[in-house]
Amino acid sequence: MNNVFASLRHIFAAANVIHIIWCAAVLLTMLILAVLHHRWKDDTKKLSLWRLLCLIPTLICGVHFWLNVVGADYLLDSYYTLYAIPVLSLIPMLFAKRRIGYRIIAVLTGILSCLSGLIFCLISPNFFNHSQESYTGSFHSLVKDMDKHYILKEWKGVDFTALEAKYMPMVEIAEKEQDPYKFAEAVTLFCNEMHDGHIYAYTDFVSDIRDYGFAAVKLDNGDVIAVCTSDEVHKLGIEDGTIITKWNGKPVLQAAAEDVPDLGIPVNTNEQMIDVMNLDLAGGDTVEVSFIDENGKENAVTVTDKGGVKTKTEAFAAFRGLELPADGEKRSKQNFSTKMLDDKCGYLILNAEETDDSLQDTWAYLSGEHKRAKEMFREKLRDLSSQGMEYLVIDLRNNHGGLDVIGYALCDLLTDREWYCQGLGVRRDGRYVSQCDQYIHGDGEFADLKVIALTNYECASAGDGTSLLLSKLPNVTLAGITDPCGCDQETGGISVLTGSMICVGYPTGLVLNEDGEPNIDTAADRISRDPVEVRIPFDYDAAMKIFRDREDYELDWALNYIEAE
Repeated sequence: MNNVFASLRHIFAAANVIHIIWCAAVLLTMLILAVLHHRWKDDTKKLSLWRLLCLIPTLICGVHFWLNVVGADYLLDSYYTLYAIPVLSLIPMLFAKRRIGYRIIAVLTGILSCLSGLIFCLISPNFFNHSQESYTGSFHSLVKDMDKHYILKEWKGVDFTALEAKYMPMVEIAEKEQDPYKFAEAVTLFCNEMHDGHIYAYTDFVSDIRDYGFAAVKLDNGDVIAVCTSDEVHKLGIEDGTIITKWNGKPVLQAAAEDVPDLGIPVNTNEQMIDVMNLDLAGGDTVEVSFIDENGKENAVTVTDKGGVKTKTEAFAAFRGLELPADGEKRSKQNFSTKMLDDKCGYLILNAEETDDSLQDTWAYLSGEHKRAKEMFREKLRDLSSQGMEYLVIDLRNNHGGLDVIGYALCDLLTDREWYCQGLGVRRDGRYVSQCDQYIHGDGEFADLKVIALTNYECASAGDGTSLLLSKLPNVTLAGITDPCGCDQETGGISVLTGSMICVGYPTGLVLNEDGEPNIDTAADRISRDPVEVRIPFDYDAAMKIFRDREDYELDWALNYIEAE
């Protein structure tokens, strides 16, 4: 139970004190109403007044709703437990004159209200509604929110005052022109300055996305080649595999580094690869592209924006190991699925640390151990063993995270020792302090199993954490073309800006490593703290298999690698 209480302290430390005060005000009002009823129950006039006073909790929550939800209705789900309390406060009104009935109802109402209040305080969200403010007002409010609540402010060396001064002129122009696209661009660039995979600016106002009929990728040798080419660019001499040398007159890698806007990618080596795939952001309606033709000579052609994002979407889907852009949702339904790749190698998909039992997941988070997940993994690995498994590939690509304890459960089975994995912490005066230390408890049943874990830049949060834990096991090799995303803190902060056109999310819960530092997240140097142990080769042949032939090159490589070891 020590872990449970420590986890609760961690949760309360990250909770929004303002919302807790609102909740306390409602509960205190109900307590006062209970006392008044005891004193006024024999006075008919005062009892009528008491019934009117029972509406005060509803009034308080109405004001809270106006300030925190109106204009951002999708935040309502987080306040149901708070708004349930005034509904409960109305029930005793019906039994005000019934001595026995009132007592029973009052006690039940009090218990349920306190329970709802406790649940709300535990999940009290760091949500801030600035939807009714102006562009400049809401942006200033966002900066204040993040300056106070963003958990990695000190770790990443963020100067929010300087960032506000840098981007406020863009916001002022957007406000003057009432241009939501310019406003979204300013907010997005501001968020990207943190290089945190958990920070996002969700908006429908997206500009500067173009489709020139091909995408570009950077190979290990530094060459940039065209992929996912269309018939239109074939006519210009650009095919799959054509080497691109210049972009609008600049050497292509220089153009990617200088002209592609900062996309906020946490790990700099990942950024260097992803920026090349985003060269469309460094172009206009037309772009002059230089390339090496089939005769080995450099030619230059002008390509035109065809509109849409078809090529880019297909290229990124292929690079992430998906056959089609829409396969992300299909793959998410395959979480925890297993199969044999051949007669010796098993395969486990882990693309989210989540189960279908939210109550069990919550208890596991508090206790630091997910017994159900552990037994699920045990059963699946035993089933693969019964089919002849001698090796295992764990596929963590595109893992969007969830609960770290599910990653612990898998690691428990793959080691026979106990070791520190992470701590749940708090930030005090810019310092990080762990409140709940969590450990791997080695089960050892599959400690001798040879494993390769596949990861990529879209493996984030708890997926990033699982990648790191697996890489520490002597029988596991972490491999990928790219490193994992580079973020592992707990999400929880949301600021909604003008007209709900932009919603900014950021982490507010702290996860620490054994050295008392933020676990995994990159510092200001943006060097990966969870790098792959083996870099999967990304050469011309690999690119053709991925982008042209739509093969799962990484999985094929992993199978060959593990059986050759």
